[in-house]
Amino acid sequence: MTTSLNAARRRADLDHLASSRVDLLVVGGGVTGAGVALDAASRGLSVCLVEARDLAFGTSRWSSKLVHGGLRYLAQGEVGLAYESAVERGILMTRTAPHLVRALPQLVPLHGRSHDPVVFAGLRAGDALRRLARTPSWVLPGPRRVPAVEALALAPGLRRAGLRGGLLGFDGQLVDDARLVVALARTAAGFGARVVTRARVTALTGRGAHVVDELTGASLEIGARAVVNATGVWAGSLVPGVRLRPSRGSHLVLSAGAVGLSGTALTVPVPGARNRFALVLPQRDGRVYVGLTDEPVDGPVPDVPTVPRSDVDFLLEVASSVLERPLTTVDVLGAFAGLRPLLDTGDGPSADLSRRHAVLTDGGVTTVVGGKLTTYRRMAADAVDATGLTAVRSRTANLPLVGAGPATGPPDLVARYGAEAAAVARIGEVAWAVRHEGALSADDVLDRRTRIGLVPADRAAAEPAVSAAVAEELAAQSHS
Repeated sequence: MTTSLNAARRRADLDHLASSRVDLLVVGGGVTGAGVALDAASRGLSVCLVEARDLAFGTSRWSSKLVHGGLRYLAQGEVGLAYESAVERGILMTRTAPHLVRALPQLVPLHGRSHDPVVFAGLRAGDALRRLARTPSWVLPGPRRVPAVEALALAPGLRRAGLRGGLLGFDGQLVDDARLVVALARTAAGFGARVVTRARVTALTGRGAHVVDELTGASLEIGARAVVNATGVWAGSLVPGVRLRPSRGSHLVLSAGAVGLSGTALTVPVPGARNRFALVLPQRDGRVYVGLTDEPVDGPVPDVPTVPRSDVDFLLEVASSVLERPLTTVDVLGAFAGLRPLLDTGDGPSADLSRRHAVLTDGGVTTVVGGKLTTYRRMAADAVDATGLTAVRSRTANLPLVGAGPATGPPDLVARYGAEAAAVARIGEVAWAVRHEGALSADDVLDRRTRIGLVPADRAAAEPAVSAAVAEELAAQSHS
């Protein structure tokens, strides 16, 4: 299929790039870079995307998996950004990726004396944005108050003492953020984009890049009419004029049974803080993610951020404040953290920095930073516009990603692969990842195509079989 990414296509793309020039070179294989590649390719430009590691290797796989309508931005007075988020959420849920995004009920538990009128007013304002964005109520229902008995039915693990009820709202939830990135990259490939992972840029100008093939050690020059730097928190390493202040967002992975949740998330006010909440987010696989912190990070940017004990203790304490059974470190099955690529605009806590994206031009290179996963499409369109390569307008608002459409097959596969679920069921997820989704190693499959790796014990159990299956698939491709 024309959207397939695999080792054989990678080799062919590298051979082609060694002797040709593209319209646009995109550096970075996260949600923004993949979005830029799709936007440009769908406008008719020749595109190459290079990524030093794997698709969704960086921040894009460490999100809360939420496609949110910008309620936090509304509370901070950034009405335009909140509206933009609501519009982009609606586009994802109704047009481009309805197979990857579902409506997530979110409950704000009300214990004792709470500021529920203020919180409920915020939920109603968020629903007004939903209506302005023309997202139908059958996709995202409006908010409402629920009595204590219904709150307990929605979230049986809630602390019963002092429970007065709850405020129920709805937002969007991705089945998986890394799957969105893969879908974007494959859709771009369907429009002719050359998507090459394990290709590290060592020098970058406005007319191309020096690239090293991490698998063979060979190097090549890729020429381009324009270049977009979409490397997130690493953007400043390629364009020194870009100044960022990374912020760490940590999450814990627990079992739904330990927390006492099923399909409803909890939005938990942080004690002593104003307009700050922790999230307890149930997942389809029986896990629950508890997040999220917002702490500044100094020094070199790590490839894979670690979660400090202080973040673990903070998240457990806040989540436990509304639960019948207090959570402890014994309940923690795994943890992950992502670094937000926030633009350095001066002094002040990282939590106060705007999440609005920025498109900058320095040395002929267009850099896109900031923003949120929800608004990736708008970021991508703005970046392509800034290159001046084409007068054709962005068309991605109405462009379904691979997997969108009627689906049949096992429900768990339909939830993650959409219309491709039946095909995945026939050959298995590992084979599908290697043949069609660009996986080149067991790590790619475990950590980014299936997310088994979020729980270290599960990863260790699956690794031998996955490694053997990946090696077999790659060997078959090398002889084809």
